[in-house]
Amino acid sequence: TNPPFSLFREYVAQLVQYDKKFLIVGNQNAITYKECFKLIKDNKMWLGTRCGHTLFSVPETYEIPDFYDLNDKNKLRSNGYIMKDGRLWRNLGNICWFTNLDHNKRHEELDLYKTYSPIDYPKYDNYDAIEVSKVEFIPIDYNGVMGVPITFLDKYNPEQFEIVKFRKGNDEKDLSVNGKSPYFRILIRKRQ
Repeated sequence: TNPPFSLFREYVAQLVQYDKKFLIVGNQNAITYKECFKLIKDNKMWLGTRCGHTLFSVPETYEIPDFYDLNDKNKLRSNGYIMKDGRLWRNLGNICWFTNLDHNKRHEELDLYKTYSPIDYPKYDNYDAIEVSKVEFIPIDYNGVMGVPITFLDKYNPEQFEIVKFRKGNDEKDLSVNGKSPYFRILIRKRQ
């Protein structure tokens, strides 16, 4: 079974408490819950092989809001409803699989190609780490701590990277660069 998203924390805690194997569909923002992030940091839970846009079949009895026009393909795609093979589908863009079952994708090395430059990678105001705005921009030649977006976890290989901390600077305020805080960041370091 799968819990309502509102019970996600309690459900995961119970599964871990009883040492159960699991594969759960959840909202991508569950990564930011302190209880879930601790499990991810401690390698007791990780993401499955797919995260992001996911299509779910919608039953024929599903009531679509009146303002949706099933004949307007552009509107359907932009608002999440899609007619495909004579069936109605709902596209949700922030869905992740959370699991403690091992899989091959978890051990794939992330290809790094960018090189470090202080101009391209500013330091945080309140933590000794650099800001990396996109996962694909993780520099190949930087061995210090880096702040990366939560989408990193979809590509996280625990043999390649260590998760150091989540979101907060040394002052326990959100990380900031030139006084501005990026969306939640995961502080990581390459393993030597």
